[in-house]
Amino acid sequence: MAEATFSEDQFCCSVCLDLLKDPVAIPCGHSYCMSCITGCWDQDDDTGVYSCPQCRETFTPRPVLNKNTILAEIVEKLKKTKLPKEDKLPVPAQCSAGSEDVECNVCTERKHKAVKSCLVCLNSYCENHLEQHEHLFRDKRHQLMDATGRLKELICYDHDRPLEVFCRTDQLCICLMCVVDKHKNHDTVRASEERTEKQVKSTEELFKIYCFLVQQNQVGEKQREFMEEIKQREKKLQELRDAVKSHKCFAQAAVEDSERIFTELIHSIEKRRSEVTQLIKTQETTAVSRAEGFMKKLEEEIADLTRRNAELEQLPHTNEDIHFVQRFQSLSVLLESRNIAVNTHLSLNDVIEEISLLKGQLEEFCQVEVEHLSQRVRQIQIVPTPEPKTREEFLQCVV
Repeated sequence: MAEATFSEDQFCCSVCLDLLKDPVAIPCGHSYCMSCITGCWDQDDDTGVYSCPQCRETFTPRPVLNKNTILAEIVEKLKKTKLPKEDKLPVPAQCSAGSEDVECNVCTERKHKAVKSCLVCLNSYCENHLEQHEHLFRDKRHQLMDATGRLKELICYDHDRPLEVFCRTDQLCICLMCVVDKHKNHDTVRASEERTEKQVKSTEELFKIYCFLVQQNQVGEKQREFMEEIKQREKKLQELRDAVKSHKCFAQAAVEDSERIFTELIHSIEKRRSEVTQLIKTQETTAVSRAEGFMKKLEEEIADLTRRNAELEQLPHTNEDIHFVQRFQSLSVLLESRNIAVNTHLSLNDVIEEISLLKGQLEEFCQVEVEHLSQRVRQIQIVPTPEPKTREEFLQCVV
């Protein structure tokens, strides 16, 4: 049986670009180092959606990773045989990444300056690892661009694909999947075309403005005028800010004073209400007490007259003449008649009418005064309304 031959590149991790260490295979079939794929997926824990760094297939929930023993044995044999890499080019000179440079994501010890970023792998590579990356994916060219630290901003959040298209309808950068998904039938163009068109329009507009100013020989003068206008507007802006701040303080103080005054007014009205209520109750108590006194006396007189009347009925049956004369004389004396006028049409309607009249006068007074107050408040403006110059402006002011 013919012995199979392998290339070391077939067993390289597409993340670290080195021979697989503790190789694991994920559901889509691609293999990675256990530590590499774990590190990639740990960054996706916040979204709960995990994807393959090569084919971008997504998995939910997070797949369980187990070591591929067969693949591990093959990698160990490759290390022992030390098969040379195909078409291996000499390692170019490297330079360490500075504070403003993009670091290589693959370098483990000293981070070198990245020269390119891959929109598929979402990694940045130095010259050496870029060469390995190109050699590893020579059959399917990945999309590369100048090294950038904003790789995730260039990838579609929904489809994990590069943003290559500009949707003029929604004014958004989208991927090719979005064109047939959420942005179907929208006005779309390639991002490069949109950039070219915008640059051309921008250049044309700038050139027209420049030519106009040059022809009028007012470029410098216009700049000075603009600067002066900017200063004036900045000054006005600061004045408005100060005025707004002061107005807010004054308005808050006015609200607090208004609340206090109206509260005192309410307390005063409640006090007067209590006084009127107490007055009515006091008058009620006095009138009722006086009437009850008369009622008690009348009841006593009625009882006395009833008793005398009963004695008079029995007096004719007595046989003693002296007793008859004496009792008749004492019983025939009538009590002094009391002239008591009783008001049967008692009513407090006059009092109610007076209170209603007071209520109406207070409401009318409050309405007039509040209207005057409203006019005074509306006149307090941070920016006064300009006088209308046309009929349309006047009608707007009236409205």
